Amino acid sequence: MIDIFIGEGVAEIALNAPEKLNALDEHAIGELDEAYAEVGRFAETGVVRAVVLRGEGRAFCAGRDISGVDPREDDVLGFLGGRVEPLLQRIASVPVPTFAVAHGACLGVGLGLLIASDIVFVADTAKIGSPFANLGATLDSGGHALFVERLGPHKTMDLIVTGRLMSGDEAVRSGLFSRVFPADGVLDATRDAARTAARGATQAFVASKRLVAALRDDRLGLWASMAEENRAQAALCDTADYREGFAAFQEKRRPEFTGRG
Repeated sequence: MIDIFIGEGVAEIALNAPEKLNALDEHAIGELDEAYAEVGRFAETGVVRAVVLRGEGRAFCAGRDISGVDPREDDVLGFLGGRVEPLLQRIASVPVPTFAVAHGACLGVGLGLLIASDIVFVADTAKIGSPFANLGATLDSGGHALFVERLGPHKTMDLIVTGRLMSGDEAVRSGLFSRVFPADGVLDATRDAARTAARGATQAFVASKRLVAALRDDRLGLWASMAEENRAQAALCDTADYREGFAAFQEKRRPEFTGRG
């Protein structure tokens, strides 16, 4: 159910089980993990310089496929901790900018896939939240951290207890994700942005990606963050793209970046 397409420096990964809203079982999680591992290897060689994740059909991803799960025998910790969390960490560690296209249902593991991506473009018709109260379950895949950080504890608990789903427009206005587009234009907008990123100074983007992760995960303060910026900039001075960027500016032309160090 996972398809991969590579062209123009962009790897596009598609969740292709529209009949079940791209819900993921353990096998599909494994397929997706292998897809990102493959894309990561292409990124290391410079063949891939941006990634797009999307879903076929009416939804991005409705979460875990529980259609065949017996709750009396369900190894929840093995699934979430042993399969989902490593996948999300792999997505976050891909050494190029990663994009995701959020449309329709973006719930549970689907929400986690968005959280792990660097840039998320959202359809105005997207549905984002925590509809798990009726299952006797709770939000997972990093949803608590995202909601509390961006929305605050009160709105987070409101969404969890009521099960209300946010539209794509509300999610972007609330600071959850990057930009909102009409549903019929969000994929094209994401592909355009990914192609632009793939023509850019990849190592500079990766330096920022690492710094953003450190600010999020390690809670760096202003001066510690500034010191990391300084070190990153100094390291970039030795790259061909840094020299090309300066030369292009001085020669009043468009830069031609290779994305290599």
